[in-house]
Amino acid sequence: MTIEKAAAIGGGVIGAGWVARLLLNGIDVSIFDPDPEASRKVGEVMKGARRAYKQMLPGGLPKEGKLTFAKTIAEAVTDADFIQESVPERLDLKHKVLAEIDLHAPANSIIGSSTSGIKPSDMQVAMKKHPERLVVGHPFNPVYLLPLVEIVGGAQTFPEAIEVAKEIYSSIGMKPVVIRKEIEAFVGDRLLEAAWREALWLIKDGICTVEELDDIMRYSFGLRWAQMGMFQVYRIAGGEAGMRHFMAQFGPCLKWPWTKLMDVPEFNDELVDLIAGQSDEQSSKWSIRELEKIRDDNLVAIMEALSKQNKGKGWGAGALHKDYTKRLATLAASTTSKAAVKSKATKPVKKIVKKPAGKRG
Repeated sequence: MTIEKAAAIGGGVIGAGWVARLLLNGIDVSIFDPDPEASRKVGEVMKGARRAYKQMLPGGLPKEGKLTFAKTIAEAVTDADFIQESVPERLDLKHKVLAEIDLHAPANSIIGSSTSGIKPSDMQVAMKKHPERLVVGHPFNPVYLLPLVEIVGGAQTFPEAIEVAKEIYSSIGMKPVVIRKEIEAFVGDRLLEAAWREALWLIKDGICTVEELDDIMRYSFGLRWAQMGMFQVYRIAGGEAGMRHFMAQFGPCLKWPWTKLMDVPEFNDELVDLIAGQSDEQSSKWSIRELEKIRDDNLVAIMEALSKQNKGKGWGAGALHKDYTKRLATLAASTTSKAAVKSKATKPVKKIVKKPAGKRG
């Protein structure tokens, strides 16, 4: 499915990331966000996204879509084929916003919610007209670079809506994964929450600092996860006997009292101060914008490297990245070609004045 016009409701970090991905795919976007600083914040995200995409496409980017700031939700969603809601994670606010989107959006438009944990069934109850077209479309930050989007349907979601949502997200270079059962926090955030909970204990108990923990992740299994995930990595760890041997060898350790995954440390001011202080020591030399540039440069480099693997076919996120940059390059070439034809058609033709015979200039 081709998106002619998209709407973004909410222009925070995630909402602005959606705007950037859509605009850089040449799609017009109408955004609503009551924050008086919304234009500036979206502009900052766009600046970073353009910078990252120029690294991906040194030959030139497609013509950007047009961005319009709407005064109301109704104005933003009018004539929109696709609407992405990215307001804060409060169910009462989701209900209010989705009810208004549902009231004014075209009946055949798909509505995706960026929620990171609320079940779609719990949000659909506020939609009185067409709750069947709502899906969770949960992305990962930065949305304009990381391709994964978790798609979750609710009790009232039509299967056709999920299929159309897959087509829409795929058309802007994303990797849609449909979550088979509706659960809170879906899959990605459940895994992250498990690691985050254990990390809080390791810091609280003085086992390591936040910088040491980050180093342990980024210099070891983080690199493996980036290109193979968990189970394929563990299959290799099982040697020639594969996953069955790995499970037999390491399964018993699951019964050992190593983890505190089911026990949450008290989230008090002392823990916040400890982690915030260590984080300042680790990263205060860079501004948030500088860290975003470093992050984006690293992500592009990793995906570019993976795109050259597997005999040039690409591997994992690299294979998708390879296809995505090809698609964007084709779109950019098409835009340039149309502009050249239009320019040539409107260019005035110079009249050739013949000089009289026998005279020389």
